[in-house]
Amino acid sequence: MKKSSKQFLMSTALTGALVLGTIPFNVLAHDELGGVDIEKGERDGYSNVSVQELEGSKNLKYIYEAAAPEMNVVREDGQQNSFADVYAHKGYAYLGTHTKNGGNGGVRVFDLKDPANPKEISVFANNDIPGTWQEKVIVKTVDTPDFKGDLAVVSVQQLDRHNSESQGGFLLYDVTNPKEPKKLGFWEVTKKTRGTHELYLTVQDGRALVLTANPYADYYSHGEEKDFQIVDVTNPAEPKTVWQFDPRTLPEIPEDFNGYHWNAPDGKTRPVFNHSTMVNGQYAYVSMWDLGTVIFDISNPENPEYLGRTDYASDEQGAAHSAALARGGNILIETKEVSTPVKEGYEQSYGYTRIFDIKDKSNPKLLSEFKTELVDDVEDGSTFANTVHDPKVQGNTLYLSHYAGGVRAVDITDPTNPTEIGKYVPEQSDVWGVFVDRNYILASDIGSGLKVLLKNNGNQGAE
Repeated sequence: MKKSSKQFLMSTALTGALVLGTIPFNVLAHDELGGVDIEKGERDGYSNVSVQELEGSKNLKYIYEAAAPEMNVVREDGQQNSFADVYAHKGYAYLGTHTKNGGNGGVRVFDLKDPANPKEISVFANNDIPGTWQEKVIVKTVDTPDFKGDLAVVSVQQLDRHNSESQGGFLLYDVTNPKEPKKLGFWEVTKKTRGTHELYLTVQDGRALVLTANPYADYYSHGEEKDFQIVDVTNPAEPKTVWQFDPRTLPEIPEDFNGYHWNAPDGKTRPVFNHSTMVNGQYAYVSMWDLGTVIFDISNPENPEYLGRTDYASDEQGAAHSAALARGGNILIETKEVSTPVKEGYEQSYGYTRIFDIKDKSNPKLLSEFKTELVDDVEDGSTFANTVHDPKVQGNTLYLSHYAGGVRAVDITDPTNPTEIGKYVPEQSDVWGVFVDRNYILASDIGSGLKVLLKNNGNQGAE
């Protein structure tokens, strides 16, 4: 159903009017071995905040919520899933699903020819592997000797890695016709880990590659498999691992590193695992939690070159969650997902955003930090409610998904002085993902699903 523009965004001048309630989670964990689970979880309660209006600035002046379609149940058992990340390709939205009601929700595809009236046209990857959930989907146009068309890569994570019937890894689908997706292949990571959490698909010199984040694969397999693997999917029916990253190859990681606990130079024991991957050109950006965002040259995917990484002050939790780029790849946006409990001996703050100059990729330089009004409120008992999540960039505008904080829009024209210029907070906000494409911004809410925000040159959203 469509909502009016007066149910949309709130300008920074009105931010003080929002009062967020306590938002408990029934979590699984985000740092599983450290006590905060990678899969997050379902909220038992929500903020009592209504959607607010944007009185925008810059290119946000005419953005409005065009659609928040009802998520009709599509499962044969009549149960509804919750929702995960969102992606767009060639006018279609791809919405991953989360763990509610046992997972196996697959990827739901929406036709956005009329963005104000999205039409769900198909579901795929939902019945392939029992006991799993499908969070992340990346779609790219691929042209290799073995496949020509639009290729979708879908992360597969086990609800219970001890379930003998489930597997973790990623699925490959032909979505050249999004109405009729066709399964092409499956890549399996060690059964000992939950599976592939986040991933990225890229094409390098006629080869299709998937970069995987398999949290704790190194730890649980005792080094047999690694958290970061590069998989050649040039022939999607026969994916092949071509390289794995061993953190022990870095000079600051001791040989006795156990695949998770790192005795860091600052004297603290820090968690190291791969949470997310992304690619821009020949460079890969890998979010390795307290090891920071690790940068590789992958022009030779069988032998990538380590270039550098971000680091942290001794009182700062790492939690490098995901990354985005600006200014032609010279500016790195890093989101840190710090949730309850905030660890003793560190700053008392939930996760926020850091911005780096990476013209010299061997020496990232911190330019600034961006924090919302939520991150310093560490006494309210929230889990993931107040932390930042994922970043996306279009031009000089950074978009952040922020759970209870909805979607935040930040002007990074001057990356040393990021400035919030608007925010979108849907009712019972639990925003997981954000994606910018064409004239719209997409958001995915864990509880309520797809949101479509239109960007126009005219005041179409005004009443």
